[in-house]
Amino acid sequence: MHPFLEGTILGLTLAIMLGPAMFSLIQTSIHRGMYRGILLAGGIFLSDLTLVVMCYLGALQVFGNDRNYLMFGIIGGIILMVFGVVTFLRKVHIAEDNSVMEVKKPGPATYIFKGFFLNIANPFVWIFWISAMVTVSTGHNGSSIAIKVFFAGTLLTIFITDLIKVVIASRLKRYFKPRYLIIVNHIVGILLVLFGIYLVVKTFLNF
Repeated sequence: MHPFLEGTILGLTLAIMLGPAMFSLIQTSIHRGMYRGILLAGGIFLSDLTLVVMCYLGALQVFGNDRNYLMFGIIGGIILMVFGVVTFLRKVHIAEDNSVMEVKKPGPATYIFKGFFLNIANPFVWIFWISAMVTVSTGHNGSSIAIKVFFAGTLLTIFITDLIKVVIASRLKRYFKPRYLIIVNHIVGILLVLFGIYLVVKTFLNF
């Protein structure tokens, strides 16, 4: 099987997995619209690309010992919990025409950075890409071209499926009343906090 097709299959598998980045992507697309959802997806893509490149260059070996893993797991979990609290407490006012009016609308760069750090803060994303790189490198006998083509297929598939999620979620916005959008914020905020707590507990258990 061609490496690009193999990477595409892996990308499709990852696309249906639930995680904090996916919840945030859907919430942003519904609440903020397609454009900002795309920006968030771009940030997630850049974080995955960064990790894959770092894995390829072997820079992530520094996280190979238990102490670094414990520290990174705790920091990552705390960052996710902070994102969750901020999302839950985000102030939203209902205008007279029953539309959603944000007190403060963040700039485009905010969503890119949010997507980047929300995804990269998850230590299990790091572990996954490290494991995938080792497995793929072994399976293709260390072929530089095959490895690059494989992960190009994976990352491209993930990015395209994220864009599809953005489009679908933003289309659903018209069916949501403002109070439902506020509820979505609360649900996503709680889920992000729970993911953060889970990561910290899981890290301690593994340690």
